[in-house]
Formats: sequence, C-alpha cells, structure tokens
Amino acid sequence: MNRGVDSFRTPVLTASLLAPPAVCALLTPFRQHFDNANAALLLVVVIVAVAVFGIRLAGVLAAVSSAVWFDFFLTVPYDSFTINSSNDVEQAVLLLVIGIAVTQIAIWGRRQQANASRRRGYLDGVLTTSQAVAAGGSTDDLIDQVRTELTALLGIDGAKFVAGSKQTQGPRLNPDGSVTRGSHVLKVERDGLPTNAEIELTVQHAGETRGRFLLIAATRIARPDLEQRLVAVALADQVGAALSTQEAIHPHV
Repeated sequence: MNRGVDSFRTPVLTASLLAPPAVCALLTPFRQHFDNANAALLLVVVIVAVAVFGIRLAGVLAAVSSAVWFDFFLTVPYDSFTINSSNDVEQAVLLLVIGIAVTQIAIWGRRQQANASRRRGYLDGVLTTSQAVAAGGSTDDLIDQVRTELTALLGIDGAKFVAGSKQTQGPRLNPDGSVTRGSHVLKVERDGLPTNAEIELTVQHAGETRGRFLLIAATRIARPDLEQRLVAVALADQVGAALSTQEAIHPHV
C-alpha cells in the first residue's frame, strides 16, 4: 500500500466501524415510520463513502458493520441481534453483499485511475526525450536525462551509459521487453530483475548499435512490468537516434 493511503488508513478503518451504528442510531426515533429498504440504501451510501478510499478492509468492515447494526437498531425485535421478518433478513444479506461488491468496484476504479496516471507519466517521459532529441541539444545532457528516467521508471538503483557496439555476456533487456540471461528468459514480474549483474539495454538506431545502458538493481528487488520495460527500450532508442544524428552532423566526433 502506498504512503498516501497509509496516512489515512486508521481514520478510515475507524469510520468504517463507527459510521454505520451512528447512522442507524440516528434513524432509531423514526424506524417505525419508514421502510427499512430506505435505511438500507442510506447505509449503502455510507459504505460507498468509505470504499472510495480504496482500502478493501475498510469497505468490508463497513459492509459487515452496516448489516449488523441494521439488524440491531432497525429490524424487529428492536435492540436485538435477531430478525423475525424474512424481508429484513434479505435486506441485511443484500446490504452485506452489495457493500462488499461496491468496495471491490471502488478499488478497481482506483487501480484503473492509477494505471492511467502511470501511463501518462510514461508518455510524458518519452515525449520529453523526443523533444530533447528534436531540439538537437547536448547528447550528454540527453543521456543523463534518460539515465534518471530509467532509474525511476524501472525502480532500480541506477544506470550508466557505455558507448560503442561491444556487448557483454550478462543479462539483457531486449527490444520486445523480455529480459534474458543467455538463452534463458527471466520471469521479471515474479522474480525481479537480476541483482547480481548489470542488465544491458542496447542503444541502437536503424539497426546499428550506438552503445548501451547498464542497469543496476543490486540493492532492491525491482519488478518492472512489460509496459515499463518497453518504455525503457523506447527511451534508449531515442538516445540511439540522437547519437546517430550527432554522428551524421559531426562524422569525426
């Protein structure tokens, strides 16, 4: 769980337990004058308000708490954890089921939003690099910029650039996003990037190798997904394009 969610986890969990009985208690003076279905809908609103924070436990607790206190305060016999009416039983069960379902939907929505935001960040990084290439600025500055972006993107310790076409025999991040060590394809999402060797990311353009980034993940287990690895390849290709342009303009540099 991220730090932003951690900062309000305890208050949300507390609200998930206390808000349903508070609402039910407020409805107690009027419980003989309205349909329990309306009270159940109001409790669903409470569950939704808790679920939007994206904490699964809080949503489940709110759903359970709502069902329990709905039974205690608003069903006959009152102030008892028993239900005599089959309709009230159905409403209590539906309240629990709907509450859990709403929680799952809210968490899914937050994940989709986070993924969309992450993809925008990837695109911004590639566009920024493309603009730097188009502007024809210093390739050293561009390489430093891409090193920083690769480090953040892949969640690794760092990256260094080595010019030339010579390749190492260590693990490699390939153009298709796979990571291989020799002929063996590594399961990055499960096991993470290798920590005992630098991972080579080739910098090339038009089929010609211009250098390579050596990715370092020695002190942490980094598990970049395929999308992140493909963005890393795209960033390296931008450097390759810049180096090719520089060579075309200054063939003896």
